[in-house]
Amino acid sequence: MKIQFSLLAVFILSVIHDAEANSFLVDKMPPAAFSIPVSRGASVTKSFHANVHSKPICSYYEVQISTSQEGPPCQAISVEDLTPTIKSLLNESELKHGSVNVISRHTTTAITINERESRLASDMEKYFLSLAPPDGRSSADAAQKNTRYFHNDIDQRPDSEEEAQRCRDNGWSIDDPIDLQKWRDQEPINAHSHLLSMLLGSSETIPVVNGEMVIGQVSNGEK
Repeated sequence: MKIQFSLLAVFILSVIHDAEANSFLVDKMPPAAFSIPVSRGASVTKSFHANVHSKPICSYYEVQISTSQEGPPCQAISVEDLTPTIKSLLNESELKHGSVNVISRHTTTAITINERESRLASDMEKYFLSLAPPDGRSSADAAQKNTRYFHNDIDQRPDSEEEAQRCRDNGWSIDDPIDLQKWRDQEPINAHSHLLSMLLGSSETIPVVNGEMVIGQVSNGEK
């Protein structure tokens, strides 16, 4: 039996601490590029095609997605198969020979190539959360009581002028104490998500030959 490898997106979701209500709110995932769960649809929000002498040399697609987990977003790891969507976009681009570069545009989503199997996906979640468990201040089931990350000290942020300016650029009047608290209330406790995405990587480049991605496959007890 041959097992075909798949291009996977690994979402490391997070929660937001609402200091005023002393409760936790779930974070919603922002857009990622070239990503789609099997059980839900996706919409292409942006596309770009570069041509030289009427011949296409590059096509770019940005696809907005959500995870396939049931119910509202929660602090967990979700593994999604991107292969069908990448194949569809590859066919649309009419690329015959070259490469496809798949990149996540969010810093808590990773891209990797591996076998798409449900029990392996469960192993991934258990293993990754053992490497970087959620903060003890999180409401996540996997949270470790004695685990604390500097990034999650929301009450001390922004602690640099660079971060403060990013807040202002995004429309937060953080020089106003009330608006500053609103910004802190919506910030997710997600340091472990950033760390895990750095370990896995945010992109993959796949060769294309005769219009097909060369992802690879392994033989497992083939007769």
